[in-house]
Amino acid sequence: MSSQPRPPAWDHSTADVSRSPLTAEGSRLVPALTLAAHPQAHRVGERLLLEALAAGRPVHLSRNEPDFLRPGGALGLHLADPFLSRKPLVFAPGAQEGGIRLEPSEGCRVAVGGEVLREPWELSAGEVAAGVPLELAGRVLLVLHLADPAASEAEDGLGMVGSSAGLQRVRQHITQVADLDVPVLIRGETGSGKELIAQAIHRHSTRRDKPFVSVNLGAIPRELAAAELFGARKGAFTGAVRDQPGFFQAAHEGTLFLDEVGEAPPEVQVMLLRVLETGQLYPVGERTPVTVDVRLVAATDAHLERQIQEGRFKEPLLHRLAGYSIRVPPLRERREDIGLLFHHFARAELEALGEAWRLKPEEPLAEPWLPPALAARLVGHRWSGNIRELRNMVRQLVIGNRGRPCLRLDAQLEQELALAKASRPGRPANAPPPVEAPAVPRRKPSEISEAELLAALQENDWDFQAAADRLRIHRSSIYDLIDKSPNLRTASELSPEEITRCFHECQGDLDAMTRRLQVSKRALGRRVKELGLA
Repeated sequence: MSSQPRPPAWDHSTADVSRSPLTAEGSRLVPALTLAAHPQAHRVGERLLLEALAAGRPVHLSRNEPDFLRPGGALGLHLADPFLSRKPLVFAPGAQEGGIRLEPSEGCRVAVGGEVLREPWELSAGEVAAGVPLELAGRVLLVLHLADPAASEAEDGLGMVGSSAGLQRVRQHITQVADLDVPVLIRGETGSGKELIAQAIHRHSTRRDKPFVSVNLGAIPRELAAAELFGARKGAFTGAVRDQPGFFQAAHEGTLFLDEVGEAPPEVQVMLLRVLETGQLYPVGERTPVTVDVRLVAATDAHLERQIQEGRFKEPLLHRLAGYSIRVPPLRERREDIGLLFHHFARAELEALGEAWRLKPEEPLAEPWLPPALAARLVGHRWSGNIRELRNMVRQLVIGNRGRPCLRLDAQLEQELALAKASRPGRPANAPPPVEAPAVPRRKPSEISEAELLAALQENDWDFQAAADRLRIHRSSIYDLIDKSPNLRTASELSPEEITRCFHECQGDLDAMTRRLQVSKRALGRRVKELGLA
């Protein structure tokens, strides 16, 4: 066969291609096709298991066969779009173990990475494990991936959307540990849904009717962390004008979720270890212990083992927090879920705009609302911000295309998605293996100027997490950079008089106060409440 060009249109380097073909329980994963875009949007998430490939038999896919089903479902339907060819696209076992060979028939238009296949194409086992989008006739987008045949319905009572093998493992972990009182440590990248998992654990625990208190340690000034968590007595420090119960007391008999636990200051780590070991805490300024009954769920995107080696995190605390550990897969390891997640978020945005009918077109031959070419780019994006980034992009797309029959990228989103472009996966016979593009690394805070920091904060309305994501640094580094800047400050540095005056001048509008005072909105809101202004 002749060699086909490899245009820069697809990035397979951002997925963890080392994922094992086995689930956590040892059942073997099989190749599958999942619908990520279809003219009938309600069909997104349906899948076809390619189990015959494991037995060495080919699978033929066309307009009229075979049927796609919901995971765990019994009734299915073929692709059923009149623009698709009756001549099949053939999936056959590849030359190497785990690989898959694509064989398009004449008239069967299938594109990979934006390029139409003119001859048979080989995908490696690693590429299949990473997930490969296949665009059919400009009408349908399929994701070829590995799937757990026992996967259940894609939307469940746990509040999570998707049927990928990685998400199935998370569901299993939740059901195994939810009714126990052991501490849980949730580990995963920023924006991957760690708090959603913590909420699911609480809802399915014996404490479900008690408080669920969520605290982001990265958003609390270090000097206030101990008082915020454990409480403080009147007069314990300047500004403590009355007894202040902490978050542990607020979560008594319920669940306390500590996000970004790796940001806990050393003195707070000692206090956390004590309360985990004894069930007792000392409010700041108090000599008598207070007994609390709290189920602790913590989360982090930090490498705690490295922090232990550097002396920044206490090893005994890690062992106490990790009574049970759950790893959350990043979105790039769940490519088959992206179409379903996109429509899940889009539905909410469209309902708010009064355009929910766009997901239920009356004309079956109409152009798809989500063009498959755009869906393919979404599936191939890096998603360094994971689900949070996807949700924000969906909102931008839906609102930016308000009133239009189908989605189109504006210049800003075009630029963001263009950053993920690389060569398409696969190769014809005898072609050299693809060269993987390196992942975008985090930056060193020392590389960021004060002007760049200020611009990122202003562009993101002083949301420290969003600014940190924009600058590719950790949220805690935002505080460090502000501390070093002579022209920037945190909400804790504002005087009560300045906050009170700004509150009245802005008529209590917290957004306006944030822009004027140029501090974190969340921290400013906390100061406003402490001063009794709201």
